[in-house]
Parts: sequence; C-alpha cells; structure tokens
Amino acid sequence: MYGQGRKARSGRVAVAALSAVLAMAAPHAVAQGCAMCYQTAAASGAPGRVALRHGILILLLPAVTLFLGVFGLIYRRRNQTR
Repeated sequence: MYGQGRKARSGRVAVAALSAVLAMAAPHAVAQGCAMCYQTAAASGAPGRVALRHGILILLLPAVTLFLGVFGLIYRRRNQTR
C-alpha cells in the first residue's frame, strides 16, 4: 500500500512539473510569428483578412477530424486488451 501512494505522488509531481514547463514555454510559442507574414496580412485589407481567416479554418478541419477519429478509435477499443 505504501508503494502505491509513493507512485501516485511521483506521478502527480511529474504532471505538475510538465505543466509548469509547458506554461513557461507558451509565451515563446505564441511569439513565433513571422514578421513578413504579419506585414503581408496587415497590408492585405479587409478581403485578405477574411480569406486568411477562412484559410485557417479550412486547414484546421482535417487536423481536428484526424484527432477526433483517432481518439474515437482508441475509446471504442479501450477494453479489448483486458
């Protein structure tokens, strides 16, 4: 019983440490915008901004579909190994 508590505590510490590292890295990930891309998007005008927003949504759709498909497959087959 004592060993399981120690394992659970070390797992929580690992998750907390990973969360702290990811939280510290988040501002750096957001700041990776290309200056040239920013200038081009800012100078494109209203129709260009609308097209850019639509393009982002169109490129997001396959990624989300793949993620949900893999997650659904894992969820459906979760009890087959038992």
